[in-house]
Amino acid sequence: MKKRRAYDYAKYGYIFSIPFVLAWLIFQLYPILYTLVLGFSGLKGAGNSDWWGAMLWSEPFKNFITVLHNKSFKNAFLNTLLIWGLNFTPQIMLALLITAWFTNRRSKIKGQGFYKVMFYMPNIITQATVAMLFAQLFLYPKGVINDLFISLHIFKDGPVDMLLSKNVTRGVVIFIQTWMWYGYTAIVLISGVLGISPELFEAAEVDGANQWQTFFKVTIPSIKTMLLFTLVTSLIGGLNMFDIPKLFRDGGPDSATTTTSLYIYNKAFQGGYLYGEASAASMIMFAIIVFLSSLVFYLLRDKDEVELRRLIRKQEKEYKRKAKMSRMM
Repeated sequence: MKKRRAYDYAKYGYIFSIPFVLAWLIFQLYPILYTLVLGFSGLKGAGNSDWWGAMLWSEPFKNFITVLHNKSFKNAFLNTLLIWGLNFTPQIMLALLITAWFTNRRSKIKGQGFYKVMFYMPNIITQATVAMLFAQLFLYPKGVINDLFISLHIFKDGPVDMLLSKNVTRGVVIFIQTWMWYGYTAIVLISGVLGISPELFEAAEVDGANQWQTFFKVTIPSIKTMLLFTLVTSLIGGLNMFDIPKLFRDGGPDSATTTTSLYIYNKAFQGGYLYGEASAASMIMFAIIVFLSSLVFYLLRDKDEVELRRLIRKQEKEYKRKAKMSRMM
């Protein structure tokens, strides 16, 4: 009877999972496979769907070679790395500072819930909304930033179109990304700190460690897994950055904020509709993301745990060898 009841429960579980599986097959797996096929085709042109006739059988890697030698792709990739690196660094530093502030056992902060909501709120707002908001703030000639600088006599000769400068535009995009995501990172790290055994902090206090020593010697090593999660997810999100650069300045000025995702979008849906090259660029970025994520996992691995697993495997092999020799005797 017990086996029958377990089977019935499992059956209903499979039934309820059918909508998700169907949605994943239609909206995730099919586009991935279709992109893979398009990467080896010369398909282009709006409304053209004859990818089978456009297959590059004689030169299957032509699109990949073209993309890798394309200066626009290289520029977009460098822009993506630069914008991600310059927004992740202050983001993680702010998140660690907030984490140290909120998890300090020696000082009780009033209204922590309110502060957490305020820090996390930018992440709730859609990126499209934030991009349009900042575009209006920097509007030329009548924008809030221009009016403010004129009133402060910083702009003495009238309004200035600041977004014509590459560095200013990149700086605004970097600020937006940092402002939107530092709260989320802080919440993740705080949750990791709250999971640390209080005995570790008590032992540090008994040993006479001050607040900063406790944070860097106890807290940081204990949330190494959370830091790894944050770094990898930020890396994946940063290399897929699209909404802010697109809606804020459409990749300008002079492609200063054009990311690889925006490059792929422009290749596929603007201009020549080069679906093959866009798909090849997508697969190249997928390979880069996998490589960099694997590298991060390798560099931040727990060496003690790896050594312990190696010793366990060695002992298991030795045990099997001895057991085999004893059976042979």
